[in-house]
Amino acid sequence: MYQTLGILLALCALLAWGFGDFFIQKTTRELGSWKALFFIGFAGMIGLFPFISKDLFTLTLSNFLLLFLLSVIIILSAVFDFEALRKGKIAVVEPIMGLELPITVGLGIVLAKESLSWIQIILITLTFVGIMFAITEHHTKLHYHRRIFEKGVILAGVGAIGMALSNFLVGISSQDTSPILTIWFIHTFLTIICVIYLARKNEVKNLMRNFKKYPKTIISQSLFDNVAWVAYGAATTYIPIAIATTISESYIALAVALGLLVNHEKIKKHQILGSIIAIAGVIALSYFSS
Repeated sequence: MYQTLGILLALCALLAWGFGDFFIQKTTRELGSWKALFFIGFAGMIGLFPFISKDLFTLTLSNFLLLFLLSVIIILSAVFDFEALRKGKIAVVEPIMGLELPITVGLGIVLAKESLSWIQIILITLTFVGIMFAITEHHTKLHYHRRIFEKGVILAGVGAIGMALSNFLVGISSQDTSPILTIWFIHTFLTIICVIYLARKNEVKNLMRNFKKYPKTIISQSLFDNVAWVAYGAATTYIPIAIATTISESYIALAVALGLLVNHEKIKKHQILGSIIAIAGVIALSYFSS
């Protein structure tokens, strides 16, 4: 019963992240990455507080230090991810972000002493090959030169590394404290950092006007992202982190489909093929890892 609940929560995170990234891209292109981050953080800080107000007094020093480290990593990763979504094509950027799955698997091998089967190694390699085709503008020029790479690719790669570490630490913190407390702490810290940054840019005064101009997009991205993180954190309390990550990571397929069907993004044929291979590899890896 508990395992089924964990899988359902991971599937909830899958759907919420898929739609969330779609709306995040719209928000970042209209308002910028820091404002998009602020609205997500503010929504989590206010919306989740009633559920954790009593739990705050149960935090130990080790809990606090883990949450602080996790918050810093997530903020840095989110900035890279959001900038990638703002500058790049979602159908190309999302498969790159899929690298967080094999990286998370790598963290499991190093930190949790997990082992990989040959089929998992093959699927990780297949995903990497697909990603290389997806990020390369001219498939006949596969050499190291920045002009062959699509916009946002390097940002997405760095973000993927940070998000892999974040996935692992969110699971650990959710198990040690609670999923809602973990996400509330992260998003409260995120809100404070964003306010400081926006104040230095003299942009805080424009936040309400920005919200009134794009209310549906801002609410959608904030709601979906908070739901996704809470659902993922909760899933890790019922099923192993590796399984929760592999299931939820399949949100990439949904996000890419939305980019192609709704945004009508245009990418070359070999990039479409690469995206398909990468998505198929991630989904297959999710299946065999679970």
